[in-house]
Amino acid sequence: MSKVRFSEYMGEWLYGEDGYYATYKNIGKSGDFYTAVSTSKFFGGTIAKHIVSLVDEGFLASNAVICEIGAHHGYFLADVCEFLYTLRPELLESFQFVIIERFDDLQTQQRNYFEESFGDVVQLTHYKSLSELKCDNAFFIANEIFDAFPCELYFKGKAATVENHNVTFDLDDDWVAEKAKKYHKDRGEIAVGYEAFAQEMAASCKKFEFMSFDYGEMSARPDFSLRIYTKHKVIPFFLPESEEDYIPREELFKKSDITYDVTFAHVKDAYEAAGVSFVEFKAQMTALVDMGILELLEILQKNVDEKIYKQELEKAKMLIMPNFLGERFKMIRFRKEDS
Repeated sequence: MSKVRFSEYMGEWLYGEDGYYATYKNIGKSGDFYTAVSTSKFFGGTIAKHIVSLVDEGFLASNAVICEIGAHHGYFLADVCEFLYTLRPELLESFQFVIIERFDDLQTQQRNYFEESFGDVVQLTHYKSLSELKCDNAFFIANEIFDAFPCELYFKGKAATVENHNVTFDLDDDWVAEKAKKYHKDRGEIAVGYEAFAQEMAASCKKFEFMSFDYGEMSARPDFSLRIYTKHKVIPFFLPESEEDYIPREELFKKSDITYDVTFAHVKDAYEAAGVSFVEFKAQMTALVDMGILELLEILQKNVDEKIYKQELEKAKMLIMPNFLGERFKMIRFRKEDS
């Protein structure tokens, strides 16, 4: 492999030909990692409840676009649809359901899953990028998308290059250095693409709300968080060869997920620069409770037998338990009003 910037290396790892995200991968027990979506349907159910509240508030029209970005199998948006059918079935017919997905293979997986789940009741539209979507009113949702943007690695004034999977901090880059200074990093990851993504979303729709869940904090971590997930093992990217869990990078390249902690201040700044207002930032646990996950579980308890209720309750607990997904994952929310 010839010498490239780290962001190019990570982009090739995740999105290149035969890259990790270029083809369908299992997520959950049989995959490399868990997500909130793979844990419980009540994640999507709680978002559906929030969407209904936005309609009642008057922010979302009954013919609005409901758009998931980076949907993988399509489970999340399908769970939203399933709960909309329970909570406000007429919205299932009036909303326009959209997935932004660049890969044809994943589009096919998503389309097949929706057809299996809903037949022709839910019409699903795909776009390869937000720049293709033009609408008046929308709700955008994304789960674990910002930690999948390629990043630059920065260490004491230098950005990283990669050659034959070996990292060297030898690159002068004013943009990376400026971001590092702004977010008080002398080392760590500087995400590439947040600004363009925010601009694309702002240009795609006149009035929208955007909600995203991801692993990270508002302020930057003081060290590298870059890590690789493989078969539910977490391997720090800079793990020394002498450590027991060490696996050569060339063996993990394109075969495992590579990610890092999101600096949400960077996301916030990108959206505000695009003219989109920051609404709130909170732990996933707090966000889901505030949006009504407990009320949904009460509805379930009244309508199913105790065994099913307890099974679903245990799954839902994983979404809000502080020691699992509830505290480590954060929700950030933005709004753009009519311009």
